Amino acid sequence: MADHTPGKMDIREHEKTFDGFIKVTTWSAVVCIVVLIFLALANA
Repeated sequence: MADHTPGKMDIREHEKTFDGFIKVTTWSAVVCIVVLIFLALANA
């Protein structure tokens, strides 16, 4: 079993992945809202 010291783990890669996930989720939500607004206006 590997030696592990609590609080010494390098989480930079995890933080970069999470930041990317948040960006993709935010842009996906914005695109969905824009598409819904367009559909509502086009059907009016």
